[in-house]
Amino acid sequence: MLTPKFLLALCLVSLHFRIKEKRNFWSVPVAELEVRETSRMASVKPRLNSVSDDTGATAATYDLVIVGGGVNGCGIARDAAGRGLKVLLAEENDLASATSSASTKLIHGGLRYLEHYKFRLVREALIEREVLLRLAPHIIWPLRFVLPHHGGLRPKWLIRLGLFLYDNLGGRKILPGTRTLDLRRDPAGEPLRPEFTHGFEYSDCWVEDSRLVVLNARDAADRGADVRTRTRCTRAVRDGANWNVTLADTVSGVRTEVTARALVNAAGPWVSQFLGQGLGVNEPDKIRMVKGSHIVVDKLYAHDRCYIFQNADGRICFAIPYEQDFTLIGTTDEDFQGDPRGVGISDPETDYLLNAVSEYFRTPVTRAAIRWSYAGVRPLYDDGASKAQEATRDYVLKLEALGGGAPVLSVFGGKITTSRRLAEAALAKLQPYFTGMGPAWTEKAALPGGDLPYNEVAQQPELLRQRYPFLTPAHAARLWRAYGTLAPVMLGDCRQLSDLGRRYGIDLYDREVDWLMEREWAQTADDVLYRRSKLGLHMPAVDRQALADKLSQAGGVGRRGPLGGGKVAGATR
Repeated sequence: MLTPKFLLALCLVSLHFRIKEKRNFWSVPVAELEVRETSRMASVKPRLNSVSDDTGATAATYDLVIVGGGVNGCGIARDAAGRGLKVLLAEENDLASATSSASTKLIHGGLRYLEHYKFRLVREALIEREVLLRLAPHIIWPLRFVLPHHGGLRPKWLIRLGLFLYDNLGGRKILPGTRTLDLRRDPAGEPLRPEFTHGFEYSDCWVEDSRLVVLNARDAADRGADVRTRTRCTRAVRDGANWNVTLADTVSGVRTEVTARALVNAAGPWVSQFLGQGLGVNEPDKIRMVKGSHIVVDKLYAHDRCYIFQNADGRICFAIPYEQDFTLIGTTDEDFQGDPRGVGISDPETDYLLNAVSEYFRTPVTRAAIRWSYAGVRPLYDDGASKAQEATRDYVLKLEALGGGAPVLSVFGGKITTSRRLAEAALAKLQPYFTGMGPAWTEKAALPGGDLPYNEVAQQPELLRQRYPFLTPAHAARLWRAYGTLAPVMLGDCRQLSDLGRRYGIDLYDREVDWLMEREWAQTADDVLYRRSKLGLHMPAVDRQALADKLSQAGGVGRRGPLGGGKVAGATR
């Protein structure tokens, strides 16, 4: 897992950082490091054009049109709107309906990336881990990970040294450090096979990934951005210093024309396709589509810690407590060909994950325990790596402005943990075109609902219950984890349970559904049950259908079935 050469290099890195905190290799903004670009920028004054949409109205003009409503697109929209730019974001499905809701739900440095000498990427991610914890403590919280040691790994002292460096490479201030475990005595050893007698425990963070995306979009909209879901960008034509952009509502079919001074292509797995089909680029940059799949099984153990297992093939697998009643297992790494819209877990991937964790747990995990599965495609920049798990997770920003015309910035790769930094890097690339743009600001600005100290979160559900005593402890905890300080705003003047309106199974009521439709762009049952929440895992089919009917009657899409390749065992969705 770790080599002496690797650890020596890491020791030098850590020592260098501790001694020298001024501007150097480790503190250079990410926009200046390992970000490839093809840029021919020129100082041109925007020439605003007037075109018409299907209604005959004059088209609106924006500073920035962003294509793609995943974590990168929404993060860029938030940052740009907060700097004073007029922003439009177009997402052809729901927010976070593809890769951004199909992650392992972790804000982490990426322990395994150190083996590939990705020191800057890991350091940046470790720093961001605590930045994001402060900005959104209601949807991000600390986790402890148990790494069981066995004979196939490096010596214990070597792994402990590596974890010490992981603790300190990013200047950790909040999260507890690594400790050594005697798995014969520690509760973390109870679910494991008896041959695992020693291990290590370190820190990373959990994130509600799709809610992180939605909250970025919500904050962008609150700062003036025009966020349009179920809206496809069908064409963009450069006209001097502007883009003429055609948008189509995927529900009504209505076509709209807008103009923009700059275009951001954050289409995720479709980034190259949009360059070719949407912009007419003859030789778009290639991405390497890597599929990652997960399974959700019945709860495997009682404690609240996670496991990180190293497999015989050198890859790792996580087992994480999930939604109170389940355990999340993932992920796989395999090259993917085809349309990402139809991605799903394969039988070989399912077997791989079951076999991987069964090598460690006392009780083998079988297909009978699976309650849900999901898969997503990571749009990684094609760096020529021989194996999918070795392809770079770093992001690549490519800016093109041929002949001094309107620029287009394409986003390749990236990870949830560094999405805020990616947005800063993207705006740094576009800054020459917007000389009046404000400075970077998101590092200390809480996301909606996160405006309280991270160390005051634990008592908030009980404080919410004191204000709304008709809530059960579980209901109050869920609402707080979803909405944070906005939970009382959503509940408003409710005084009794009946004030929440109709119940849709578990603890979902009209009041919350209406909030999600009005404030968070929810239009389908899946938007509510599998992205704004995970209540679909707990809800019977009859209640899911009742919710779908309500949303359809309210003007939602009314579409059934998962948009992101998820499968619910034993249920028809």
